[in-house]
Amino acid sequence: MEDLAKLLKEFQIPEKEYSFEIISNGLINDTYLVKQDEEPTYIFQRININVFSNYKVLIRNLDLVLPILKSDSYREVELCQTKKGDSFYSSNEGEIWRLMTFIKDSVVYNTTDNPKIAFEAGRIIAQFHNLTKDFDVNQLQDTLPRFHDIHLRYDQFKNALKNADVDKIETAKKAIAFVKENISFLTDIDHSKLPSRVCHNDTKLNNILFSEDNKALCLIDLDTIMKGVFMYDFGDAVRTIVNAAPEDEKDLDKINFNMELFEAFMEGLSTEKNLLNEEEKIMLPRGAVLLPFLHGIRALTDYLENNKYYKVAYETQNLDRSYSLFQFAQLSIDKQEAMQRIIFDKLN
Repeated sequence: MEDLAKLLKEFQIPEKEYSFEIISNGLINDTYLVKQDEEPTYIFQRININVFSNYKVLIRNLDLVLPILKSDSYREVELCQTKKGDSFYSSNEGEIWRLMTFIKDSVVYNTTDNPKIAFEAGRIIAQFHNLTKDFDVNQLQDTLPRFHDIHLRYDQFKNALKNADVDKIETAKKAIAFVKENISFLTDIDHSKLPSRVCHNDTKLNNILFSEDNKALCLIDLDTIMKGVFMYDFGDAVRTIVNAAPEDEKDLDKINFNMELFEAFMEGLSTEKNLLNEEEKIMLPRGAVLLPFLHGIRALTDYLENNKYYKVAYETQNLDRSYSLFQFAQLSIDKQEAMQRIIFDKLN
């Protein structure tokens, strides 16, 4: 904690006595809540440069987009400057640190059964895309190239499978079979018909801040802001909003697709009219399969490669994640027509 206090002094903030609390939600970066007199004041993060090797691009993207992510109904998040005027601090040990403002009296949810929260999640994602729709997306660079590229993820999976331990392949055989049986449903998506947008690219429910009375405030965990297509943000939101089970749920009978919550989410998206073109609307149900499948294949690949990407609490956690995510992907396949009806009803 003394080291954290020393690092914090490199930023342009009032010199006060601060305390630190570890935030353990994230799977990639090391995150600390900074308090002053027990009041949360800042979010302090060490960027995982093994994952975000292009951290300068990451920060540049944020510097470009954060100033436009604010309105009467969208709360602003700011990067605090260092004493040298930079948006990040590089320590003598080569660690990269950044400091962000904390939005007081805010809460996050990992899952929900509340239609109001589902509605608000849809509304704030629509707000994000409305605020960024006129931004020149070509100014952004990829922090994680081909992040949602199913062809890349399938190639990585096949390579991991080729080199994995025999015991791991046997343990994961059902997940491996699911990938092989369903990959063609996703590899034939024609992205060329979908407009490029500023995308968050990680719109799971716990990356949305809410007020204590369940009003959505803004999106957080913004490291993956880069060029993308709307169905990425749609699919990632759906997989965590309409399913009450955690991402690594072992009892697959608890994985569900709540159509009432889906309808509420779509009602929230519809608050920004004319945001999407017809081709985007047609492709949204496929996005609800693509994103859980992508996360599932990445978790499975990481398991086969001995858990070198995601933080895990136990050896088979990535495998459990993949089974849970694939179960939801299957439910989304089964709900294609039902989703399409609601999407056209709400957005047309």
